[in-house]
Amino acid sequence: MEYRKMLPLLAFILMTITLSAQELKTVDYEDGTQKLKGLLTSNSGQKLPGVLILPAWKGIDQEAKDAALALQKEGYIAFVADIYGEGNIPSDNVSAGKIAGKYKTDYKAYQHRIALALEELKKAGAVPQKLAVIGYCFGGTGALEVARAGFPVQGVVSIHGGLAKDVGRPNNVITTKVLVENPAEDKGVTPEVLQGLIQEMNEGKADWQIITYANSGHTFTDPKSPEYNELMAKRAWQHTLLFLKEVLR
Repeated sequence: MEYRKMLPLLAFILMTITLSAQELKTVDYEDGTQKLKGLLTSNSGQKLPGVLILPAWKGIDQEAKDAALALQKEGYIAFVADIYGEGNIPSDNVSAGKIAGKYKTDYKAYQHRIALALEELKKAGAVPQKLAVIGYCFGGTGALEVARAGFPVQGVVSIHGGLAKDVGRPNNVITTKVLVENPAEDKGVTPEVLQGLIQEMNEGKADWQIITYANSGHTFTDPKSPEYNELMAKRAWQHTLLFLKEVLR
């Protein structure tokens, strides 16, 4: 009888431990005087492959957090980067477009903030020779900037990202593997933009692939978006996991 009475208590303790293990930890870091706050999975310090997550244009959101927790379950240390910094989180689409546009124009500043986040991922125990970057929307643009900058990562995944770069920038050698997950009905990715990226990848001698998802608008992977396509989102995630397994294991 006493044993039966203890079962609910033991179940509660187990549930609490499980939920605690799935929580993301806030990591404070800096870019000069600008305070940054990233999120880290709780399996840090275990010398595992690492994945940096670059969030969409409104900053760290639920989709980025869910991706980090899902990657932890797959055996990766995940770190969600803070690109904008404390006090600069946009409240609406207009302000998000303005600040994201600033970093798209000043791509070196964007690359610098990504580099800082990669250092935090390595500090958390991620194996330096087994790093990858995935990004959503504005973060998908950032994933391509990682490849363009020649950062020492094994692969990047751009998920419904902006694919264009300034025509004045040269097409350089790209040494990291590139996966682009592109929704077929993304109005921001015109045939000209897509062809420009293909030309960039080819001239850079990159190992690249583009997967196009039918019946999908720009934010097709975000459950909170009216453009969410559950089937295509699940396929895209499986493609992401397959790619990460290839480049990091």
